[in-house]
Formats: sequence, C-alpha cells, structure tokens
Amino acid sequence: MNIMTRRFADRDALEDILEAIKKYHLAATFGWQDVAQRYRRSRVGAFWLTINMGVLIGALGLVFGNLFHSPMQEFLPFICVGMVVWGLISSCVVEGCTSLISADVIILQVRMPIFTHILRALWRNIIIFCHNLVIYPFVLLAFLIPLPSTAALAIPGLLVVLLNLAWMMLVLGIACARFRDLTQLVQNLLQVTFYVTPVMWQPRSLPNGASPYLLDFNPFYHLVTLLRTPLLGGIPTLTTWKYAIAMLILGWIFALWLFDRYRRRIAYWL
Repeated sequence: MNIMTRRFADRDALEDILEAIKKYHLAATFGWQDVAQRYRRSRVGAFWLTINMGVLIGALGLVFGNLFHSPMQEFLPFICVGMVVWGLISSCVVEGCTSLISADVIILQVRMPIFTHILRALWRNIIIFCHNLVIYPFVLLAFLIPLPSTAALAIPGLLVVLLNLAWMMLVLGIACARFRDLTQLVQNLLQVTFYVTPVMWQPRSLPNGASPYLLDFNPFYHLVTLLRTPLLGGIPTLTTWKYAIAMLILGWIFALWLFDRYRRRIAYWL
C-alpha cells in the first residue's frame, strides 16, 4: 500500500466529516483568507459584492415591479431577500463543484480531512451572504417598513438551508472531481432553475394548475422560502419545512454513502 492510499484509508467518511467539524478553524481561516485575498488593497473590500448586488436588486425591482404591476414597497423587499438567498444557494452549488478540484495541491500533500475543503467553500459563501444581507435593512428603511416579528424564524431556516447545501456541495465535489464536464452542466441547469424559481417573480402570478410543478416539486423554492418568508413577515408552511428536512436527511444519507465509497479515489481523480 503506497503513501497516498494509506493517507486516505485510515478513516471512514463519517470520521472525516467529524474531524473536519472539530478542526473548523482550518476551514474558517482558509475561507476568510479567500475573501480577503480577492479584495486585497481594495478600500471597499468585500462590500463591492454588496454594492453590485444592491444595484442589481434595484434594477430588477424597477423593471419587474412595473412589469408585474406590483407595489414597489412590497415587491422590492421580496426580490431583495430572494436575490440574496439565491446568491448564497447558487454560489455554494457552483463552488461545490470545484471545491475539491481547486484544493488538489493541499489534498495531495497535506494530511487534512477532505470535508474541510467543503466547509471552506461553504464558510466563504456565508461571509459573502452576510455582506449582501446588509441590503435588506436599507430596503426596509427606504419604505419605512418595520422589521417583521417573524424575522427570528429565519435563523433555524438558515441552518436547514446550510445543512442542505453542505451535502449538495459534498456530492457535487466528488462527482465533479471524477467527471469534470459536470461543472458546466450544473451551471447551466442552475441558470434554468433560477428562472423557474420564484426569485424575480411572485408565486401568485402563476396561472392556475402550474403551482404544483414549479413550486411544490422545486427543492430550491423551499430552501428560498425558509429564509425569505420570515424576513417578509410570514411563516413558512409545514409542507416547506417537511420538504426541506426530508431533503436534508435523505441527502446526507446519500452523501455519506457516496463519500465513504469513493473517498479513497478522490486523490487519484485529482
């Protein structure tokens, strides 16, 4: 058994994940450095992302608000939270595809849990999400809308969303390490999913009969709803919670099986 094989054969998938969580400071440091390195010597820093997102939200709110004849004080907070949450989801999914590929040097040379690189990408996008979320209170302030009393429900919703994103990133990281073309396929599918998910349009604008197909069977709709609905003053339905939690449980079962089966081959694929 060569050195590389011994390095990946001494722990199973669950042990790898638990060790990565135990050594969370590694992922936190790497993730923070990724963001800092990207905006090194910039006076505004990572808030350039916030500025870009704010301009995009304003433009989309103006165009689609008038297109759908929706009151701006209702539509702009809707699209603001939707775009910020979708930014978190889409970035995690896309970067999950390359999370292991981009860390090939570390994986091949340093004894470190594989799941650390998934946590690194997840933490990096959490930092960006927090920067973009700053736009939300300014939108409320612009229309003199008080912070909804249900906003605290977004915290458990965020936890469920992040746990779902973690298993998605792990599965995609493994699959894309083996089949590199999957990255482009995922990006294209994600772009299509964006248009069929109510991010820029409101669910009530759907014609009768279309809702079960575009909403009930759309996993990304439920993930967005878990965060957006409490921040807009509503409470996510029990169906949404059940769907998201069921997806979390089944997703992690599959991810653990896949990780345990192919973990030892990741180094050779890289």
